[in-house]
Amino acid sequence: MEREWVIEESLVVKAGPEAVYAAVADPHRMAGWSPELFAVWIRRRRHLPDSAPGGAAGPGFGPETVFTGFNRIGWRVWFTDARVTAAVPGENFAFRVSSFGVPTAVWGYRLEDIGDGSTRLTEYWHDLRRDGRGVRFVLLLARIFTGVPAERRAELNRRGMRATLERVKAAVEAAAEGS
Repeated sequence: MEREWVIEESLVVKAGPEAVYAAVADPHRMAGWSPELFAVWIRRRRHLPDSAPGGAAGPGFGPETVFTGFNRIGWRVWFTDARVTAAVPGENFAFRVSSFGVPTAVWGYRLEDIGDGSTRLTEYWHDLRRDGRGVRFVLLLARIFTGVPAERRAELNRRGMRATLERVKAAVEAAAEGS
């Protein structure tokens, strides 16, 4: 099996990009969406700049926010460190993940206003575990902690992304109907 390095999954949410962005751009809420992530610890929060004069701290998690994600598959548990790399309300939220200081992946969400009050939400993943310092070590640790060899990680992530997107869609649409 050839290893996949980049995958994406998309669906349409019947809500505007701002509402969808609010759901996916809060690391605390990710634990409710992801089938693997069960907890998040925000280690350093950077706020999005506010449009108000004076640049007061605005809502949301901005670039350089740092958090630790606690994950599990069955009885296996592990953690990763992440740094927000993109936080553009209504458009894009992404973070770079590392394990023991070695870059492992970029995860993110792109949002596209498609009209009729709907948003195309795309979750993407780029595997960064290629050549370089510590990569073999991280691949070994990933296999031990997750039980998933690198060649099967994209397949597992694709299933998880579909579940994540469906959960986001259900929550955001339910909130939109209730307001």
